[in-house]
Amino acid sequence: MIPDLWYKNAIIYSLSLDGFLDADGDGIGDFRGAMRRLDYLQGLGVTAVWLAPFQPSPHRDHGYDVADYYGVDPRYGSPGDFAEFVNACHQRGMRVIMDLVVNHCSDQHPWFQAAVADPKSRFRDYFIWADKKPRNAHKGVVFPGVQKSTWTYHRNAQAWYFHRFFQFQPDLNIANPDVQAEIMKIVGFWLQLGVSGFRMDAVPFLIAADGINVDDPEPAYDLLREIRAMAQWRKGDAVLLAEANIPPDEAMEYFGSDGDRIHMVFNFPVNQALFHAMATGDATLLKKAVAASNGLPETAQWANFLRNHDELDLGRLTEKQRQAVFTAFGPDPDMQIYDRGIRRRLAPMLGGDRARLELAYSLMLTLPGTPVLRYGDEIGMGDDLSLPERDAARTPMQWSAAVNGGFSTSDKPIRPPIETGPYGFLQVNVSSQRSDRGSLLNWTERAVRLRKELPELGRGRCTVLDCPSSILVLRYDWQGETSVYVHNFSGQAIEFTLCLEESADPRGLICLQTARRSEADADCRHHIMIEAHGYRWFRFGGLDELTYVHGDQH
Repeated sequence: MIPDLWYKNAIIYSLSLDGFLDADGDGIGDFRGAMRRLDYLQGLGVTAVWLAPFQPSPHRDHGYDVADYYGVDPRYGSPGDFAEFVNACHQRGMRVIMDLVVNHCSDQHPWFQAAVADPKSRFRDYFIWADKKPRNAHKGVVFPGVQKSTWTYHRNAQAWYFHRFFQFQPDLNIANPDVQAEIMKIVGFWLQLGVSGFRMDAVPFLIAADGINVDDPEPAYDLLREIRAMAQWRKGDAVLLAEANIPPDEAMEYFGSDGDRIHMVFNFPVNQALFHAMATGDATLLKKAVAASNGLPETAQWANFLRNHDELDLGRLTEKQRQAVFTAFGPDPDMQIYDRGIRRRLAPMLGGDRARLELAYSLMLTLPGTPVLRYGDEIGMGDDLSLPERDAARTPMQWSAAVNGGFSTSDKPIRPPIETGPYGFLQVNVSSQRSDRGSLLNWTERAVRLRKELPELGRGRCTVLDCPSSILVLRYDWQGETSVYVHNFSGQAIEFTLCLEESADPRGLICLQTARRSEADADCRHHIMIEAHGYRWFRFGGLDELTYVHGDQH
């Protein structure tokens, strides 16, 4: 049977319910509010909605401290509201992906409460304990500068418990077969309620066979195969998307040599190299990262992103490379976080420069893999650095110039919307950009529409072509279709020569932005002129109906 590879050409939109739209006026976004904006997402070209955690939680870590894996937090609505939301998405041809956070849970979860209350409880072995504080308790913290230890003493339990994240998030003992069985039940439960897959949180920690080995844990890759088998047995087209900041060779283990483990993995190495290219004007590192990402099994796929709900993690860059990105996009120490990242939104990082914003989104849409768009980036939302840690980039969605940016009528929204300055909701909002044909929102909609007409981007073979160091040229081939994508990271216009063996194709190489034909010389070389921070999408034969991406901008 041919597998359903719908995720190969999906457009995924990431949103947090609490900051998207508040329907009942309590200051917190909810399912009813999100449901009111599904037509907006459909119009944008979204085909899958990724929901941040919405299960019951004390919300000390934005819901990633789950207290009940089988419920819906009342602040977001009822289980009925969830079911209605999923059904409304399906009616519009959109799927729903939810976070699966099973590396750890909340210390308020009944499992942990039972484990603490009775050392003979079967739930005691759901967690990892020590009678004495381990010598390496200070190692392996996920949040340097905020988190001091991976072990915390619990008076009632009279023992130390292990936590890779915050102390209120005890790690689950994944080596326990009963815990693995619980994970399978959680996966099956939500698939039965209509979700199409899961973004799996903190996968490298989830599959650590010996969880307390923070230096060099042995990965239990077979668990990924078992979760996938369970998911696809319950729902044939279910998809697993792994959050794993790992190098490409290690990612191949996540996919499985036969493509029988994880379906998709976020491409963190390419993301970090992308920002290095944006910061320095040199795409050399990015070319290497893209080339290293080739060779996936047929059912495997990368997921590409610009910004997400966390910091911009630069931990896999060298110190010199990381400092170059810090200097360009986060020079103030208050813009940096955890000794490795930047806590800003994309638009202010790029100084609101429209050309560079378009370059970044054009690149994300044409990298090998599936694009993942963060809510608000389609209108160029900003950040609020007065908020703590990662909250800076988690301000409410800006729908209009109304009170609280149209997010909520409450006088106490969950987080303050950005009201003043160039990124305030009076200047940046969906309503005003809808009526402006040249707005970033309308540009993004046109770019997404065009991307969906180019299936080779999600399923074709990608080749990095030779070109100047500041230029990235990607070529895709799939089922007789060939397209070429050119991006200039330099602040200067550049003219260069591109050699394509198929330049004799009678259909001709057509620029999808201008509808102009690129003529090759006798040696099959195309002479390309591209403006500063410019980009061009080419395809042999073009499209039957050309879609203009630039609008009136160029």
